[in-house]
Amino acid sequence: MRGYQKQGVVKAIRSAGGEIFGITSEPQTLASEAGESWGLHFPMIGDPHHEIADQCRARGWLDLYVNTRGDQLARLARDVDAPVHPKGHFQPGVLALTAEHRILYRWRGVPTRSNNGGATERPTPDHVWQRIEIALEARGAPDAGLDTPPRVDMKGIAWPFFVLLLLANGNFWRPKGFALNRRGADDVGGRAQRAVAKLALFVSGWIAAFAFLPTGWVALALLAYAAIAAPGIVEVHRAFQSVET
Repeated sequence: MRGYQKQGVVKAIRSAGGEIFGITSEPQTLASEAGESWGLHFPMIGDPHHEIADQCRARGWLDLYVNTRGDQLARLARDVDAPVHPKGHFQPGVLALTAEHRILYRWRGVPTRSNNGGATERPTPDHVWQRIEIALEARGAPDAGLDTPPRVDMKGIAWPFFVLLLLANGNFWRPKGFALNRRGADDVGGRAQRAVAKLALFVSGWIAAFAFLPTGWVALALLAYAAIAAPGIVEVHRAFQSVET
């Protein structure tokens, strides 16, 4: 959502007489906190019971995928800041409507392993706005179909590496996601960088152990660690939704 503000799309939408809203499946308190933390100048709306998402589906505007297992990972990590999604969290989507409810643009994220369960590969704000502008000029045109595939912001991380980063973020004990930290300023990028550094040290440590210590004992220790980490890795696979397309 921050990209829409940083790239001037919010201003462009308002200049065209429209408004932009960010809708999340978290409670309103968390939606408001995120808006304040990110410095957003447009409304953030909490929809934990999917009332807005269900209306969009019922009217045939946009049918979002819903992940009902996403909170399992936070509970596994014993994260005190874990968000609450009573009906699961809906996957990302973008919907642009006129006052007459003509659909100018729509996109829905299809969660797969290649986009890390929907965490990456989202359309860029400038791409969305360009499509909206084209649709606005085409007066009387039919509703826009799903934009697939759009121009995306970043490609997904290789799944094995992604899982290792989650483990590193949880200090190699339990996988932990990179959700917004409610106890301070948003430092998702910093935590991701630290996870990369910790992973590099972790791998280097095992390499050094195999190089300088008895191989049998090190291999046994690695197997013991794998047994400890296995439940968390299994839960990551369950928690991150992957839809066959």
